[in-house]
This record gives sequence, C-alpha cells and structure tokens, in this order.
Amino acid sequence: MFNLAQYFPITDPTLIFFVVLLMILLSPIIMGRLRIPHIIGMVLAGVLVGEYGLNILKRDASFELFGSVGLYYIMFLAGLEMDMEGLKKNKVRISMFGVLTFAVPFVLTYFMAVCLLGHSSMSALLLSCIMSSNTLIAYPIVGRYGLTQHPSSTLSVGATMISLLLSLIGMAMIVNSFGGGSGGAFWVWFLLKFALYISGLIWMLPRITRWFLRRYSDAVMQFIFVLAMLFLSAALSDAIGLEGIFGAFFSGLILNRFIPRFSPLMSRIEFTGNALFIPYFLIGVGMLINVRLLFEGTHILWVVLCIVFFGTFGKGIAAYLMGFLLRLPRVMSDMIFGLTSAHAAGAIAMVMVGLKLEVAPGQYLFDDVVLNGIVMMILFTCIISTLVTENAAQRIRLMKKEEPEMVKTDSDEKILIPVKYPEYADSLLSLAMLMRNRKLKREIVALNVVYDDVNIAANQEEGRRLLDHLQQHASAADVPLETQVRIAANIANGIKHAFKEFQASEIIMGLHGRQELTKGFWGEFTQSLYNGLSRQIIITRITQPLNTIRRIQVAVPSRAEFEPGFYRWLERLSRLAANLECRIVFHGRQDTLQLLNGYVRNRHPKVRAEYKEMEHWNEVPKLAAQVNEDHLFVLITARKGTISYKSAMERLPQEVNRFFKGKTIMMIFPDQYGDRMDGMTFAQSQHTEERSAYEVFLSWFHSKFR
Repeated sequence: MFNLAQYFPITDPTLIFFVVLLMILLSPIIMGRLRIPHIIGMVLAGVLVGEYGLNILKRDASFELFGSVGLYYIMFLAGLEMDMEGLKKNKVRISMFGVLTFAVPFVLTYFMAVCLLGHSSMSALLLSCIMSSNTLIAYPIVGRYGLTQHPSSTLSVGATMISLLLSLIGMAMIVNSFGGGSGGAFWVWFLLKFALYISGLIWMLPRITRWFLRRYSDAVMQFIFVLAMLFLSAALSDAIGLEGIFGAFFSGLILNRFIPRFSPLMSRIEFTGNALFIPYFLIGVGMLINVRLLFEGTHILWVVLCIVFFGTFGKGIAAYLMGFLLRLPRVMSDMIFGLTSAHAAGAIAMVMVGLKLEVAPGQYLFDDVVLNGIVMMILFTCIISTLVTENAAQRIRLMKKEEPEMVKTDSDEKILIPVKYPEYADSLLSLAMLMRNRKLKREIVALNVVYDDVNIAANQEEGRRLLDHLQQHASAADVPLETQVRIAANIANGIKHAFKEFQASEIIMGLHGRQELTKGFWGEFTQSLYNGLSRQIIITRITQPLNTIRRIQVAVPSRAEFEPGFYRWLERLSRLAANLECRIVFHGRQDTLQLLNGYVRNRHPKVRAEYKEMEHWNEVPKLAAQVNEDHLFVLITARKGTISYKSAMERLPQEVNRFFKGKTIMMIFPDQYGDRMDGMTFAQSQHTEERSAYEVFLSWFHSKFR
C-alpha cells in the first residue's frame, strides 16, 4: 500500500525552499480572506508545516540562516522608519512618555511573571522588556485619517522609539550577564564597552555611509553596502556581549537620515525584507511552536491571559496618566493607548533570545509555553490596538467642526480615463469632458493598458486605434487629449503607475455591463485599484447617452463632509448637472445637506438642486423607486477604514444588481488621506479580497437553509 508519510518531513533543500515560497505566496491570499494579520498568518503557516503540525518540513540550516537575517531585518527596518525630526521637536514630552510607557508595563509584568506565573527573576525581567516595547501596527490607520502630524501621533511614535530602545538595552544587559557574571567590575566593563560601541558607530557609520553614497550611485552596490553596515553593526554588538538585534536596530537609527522614506533604496530594502527574509523568519518561528500544549490543560491559557492583560493594562495606565499630566482630551489619550498597545515581530525577536539562553544543562530561560503565549499575545494586542485607534481617529476627525482640509478642487485637476472596450470609451470621454474645468484648459489623459503576453503586438495596435478614435472625438469638441498605450504584467499596477507619471488628480473608469451578480462584481482589477490609490475614482456604468439624462440622484453617506475629497466630487457633480442642464437631487443627513446646499448655491447658483433627508445608508434600496430609466444614480461610497465607511456598503454589489439593474449608475470613491502606493511594511495587509471567507460562508449558508 502506498505510504505518503515516508516522504515527510521534506529534507531536500530545493523542495524546502519551494514549499516556503509557496507559503509566502499563499498566506497573504488566505489571511486576506480570513481578515487575520499577515504576521500571525506566517507564524500559523509555520505551525502547520512544522514538526508539531503536519510535519511536512524539517527545520534545517536554511531556517537558521534566513531566520537570523529576518530577525535583524525586522529591527533594522524599525530603526529606519523612526521619525527623527518629530522626536527632536517634542523631545521633552516624548522622553517623559517614553520612560512612562516603558516603566509601567515593565514593573507590572515583572511582578505578574514572578507572583502569578512563577518565573525566575531573569526570566521575568526579559518578559518585562518584551511587554515594555511596542510596535506601531495601527499607524497606517492614523495616516488614512490625515492625523500623522497630530500631537497624539507624534507623542506615540517618539515614545515607541524610546521604549523599544530601553527594552533592547535591558535585554542586552540580561544577555550579557549570562556570559560574564554580575559583579560591580563586570557592569563597569560592560558600560564602558557599551559607551565605546555607541560612540564608535555614531562617529564612524555616518562618515563611511556619506562617502560611499556620494561616490557610488549603482543601485545594487548601495543596497549591498547598507546590508553590510547592518550586519557589521550586529556583529560588533555580538562581539561586545550585546545581542545582535540591538546592533541592527541602532544601525537603522544611524542610517535613518541617509535613506529617505520614499526613495528607491528604501523600496529595495523593504521589498527584499518583506518578500523573503522576514516571512522566512516568521515561518521558522511557527515551526518551533508546540500546538499540542494548547490542549494539555489550562496553563497556557492562563499564561496568555496574564501576559495580554498586564501588558495591555500597563500600556493603558501609561497612556491615560500621560494624558492627565498634559491635560489632553480623553480621545487623544485613547489614540495614544491604541498606538502604543500593540506588539508584533519585535516581540518574537526578543522571545527568541530567551529560547537560546541556557540557565542549566538542557533548560532555557524561556520555554515553549512562553513562546506560544507571546504569539497569542501578538494576535490579541494587534486586534485591541487596531480597534481602539480606529475609533479614536474617527472621533478626533469628527471633533473638527470646521471644514476639513480639502484637496484643491480646481488647480490640480487632471482626469485620467483608462479605456479598453470601444463600446464604453466614448461615453467615458464624454463624461470626463462634462466634468472638467474648461477654464484651466488641462488635457484629459486617455490610457490603454495591455498585457505583456504573446498577443502584445496585436493588443497594442488595437489600443492605438481606440485612442486615435478618442483623439478625433476630443478634437471635435476642442478638448486637449493626451494618450498612451502602456504595457504591464498587471493592469491595476499599470494604471496606478500611469496615474503617478501623469500627476493625475482622479480616475474615471467604466464598470462592466454584466447584469448578473458574479463573484467579481468590480471586474478584474477595479478593487485592487481603489484599494491601492487614495485619490478620487469614479466608476460608472452608462446605459444611455448622457445628453438624455433628465435627473441626477445622489446618495450621500453620513459624515461624508469630513472626508478630504468631499468638495472634489461635489464640484464634479455640480459641473455635470450644469452642463447637462438637468436637476440634481441629494439624499443625505440634514447636517451634510446644509453643507451641500451652501456650496452649490455659492459656486453653482444656476444648478437646479434639491435636498431630501435620508437618515441611514440602509435606505438606499428604497431610492430605487425614485430612479427612472432616464436618471443617473450616484452612490458616494468609501474605502474600508475611512470615516464615512459603513458596513452596509459591503452589500453594494448585491443592491446594485437587485434594485438598479439596467440603470445608469455611478459610484465615487472620494480622495482620502495618505498615499496607498508608497507604504510597504509587513504590518500592513499585502492583499485584500472583495469578500471575506466569513461572508462567502454566510452567503452559502443562507442559500442552502433559507
């Protein structure tokens, strides 16, 4: 009988590398559907294939090598991403809060570990160092709400750096005490070595880096040089008795000013780490986790509960005490707590140190129970941090009763229209011409993106013919049109990069004409596009000539006026109504309607506008009775995680196909804060799905058991 088990665990290096790459590829896709942070996803993948899971892979020397590189990479990127200027400007407050958010969790975790978990003093100290640091997992949320320069954000970022630095110093001292003793002479010698190491790197590293980057501009050489400096710093750190991850973090701080956040060199560093080294490290950590311990009693659950509660409670005390001392509003204290309460890969990096420190033959400072507890703690604290930060950011943005910081609606205007199908292209161009500001005399950009495949020549020629046709159409209306046929392996990426190259302000694109509800309602790449760009995207399905439209019906969600793109879409719709000489009806809440009324009355007094109250977004399907065949129905929607987003917007595909079938519709994703194209950290989602696995299951369940 065929025995499959004889082929496992896999020991062939080639197959091991293939399986690891397969996990790195598939984990973001699966975790995106399950809405689980990708850091946890990689660890869970390691658990699944490891010795204590399905025993598919053997943890060979490659995991040691790549794991060490990934470990250093995590700490190096943490140093590179620190905002040094923000730290300097608010150094007194930041220093105070940094010490506070380090000391309170440190003390609470130490006594918890000793009294409740029965750890030794050294084990409790190292666990305290882990819980005293934190990772800014929720920082991308702050960027989405345009609050990166807010005092609470600056305070949290600076304090995170200080607490992490203090934690690493504490960890280094613990590690060094294992190798050399603990007498007075030992500590004097240790502090002397530490001072020489710090001062030597601060003096030497900037000079060498400045000389090399000025002399050599080759991209590969610069990248290799940076990695060499990273591992030199880590090696010197090990040589003087410090743990290597401290050297990696410190080299990141020193090189911070030489590697701009948005530069090709930074992109290469982040790409290499996030694509290979960091996932390899996290998978290797997962392979060490003994999942069987979770079913051997309540002890592991008690460990997780203690670590999560006391660590989070300590961060909460520090945040709210700081808010009280500085007399900050409660919502700002919530924001600070949310940003400083999460732990991520840095905690795994430090717990790995404890797993290697031998206190007795065969006995180590940390055991598998602590490792499992730390991994579970990361999952829970990431969830807590995200929820608290999201809620606080919304409340801070809503506190601003004045008009939000609005993107200029006129002077930066440049419309990009991606076209592929001739039957939709003319309508899209006509819509862009009706929405553009004629006074600026800016050209419209028509883009055709073709796949880089065997049919590339034929597709390019077809694209040129389509764009030539649009050029004639635009010339007849005396509208300047710029065209480009672009080759790309991914259509969405091709559009996004063209958007940046042309410095466009917004996109107008077509929605497929299919009437049935399909799995991919938005089409092949639309979702990737609106998730990857923060600028305005208008998606439309035009079923009749635009000049035959008699009325525009607009559904506006509550709190839409607090979005930065509020006035841009309002300006475009007002121009459309004016040029079509049709009536426009806004449906929304009373406070939103007042702002709409004021803007239209002052900027477009000739537009015939009506305002009807709609208390809740769930009332959108009821508007179907008011939308006739010769109407244009506009939905002002929002991206997930933005201030006007509603969970009811998840049902938009079903509602459009059910209630507005065959109607001319338009969906607008307004401008948002931040640039979704540039940020690349492993803490953020690498992949998003239109529908989560939970939604798919519920849909299947309702269809079977209705």
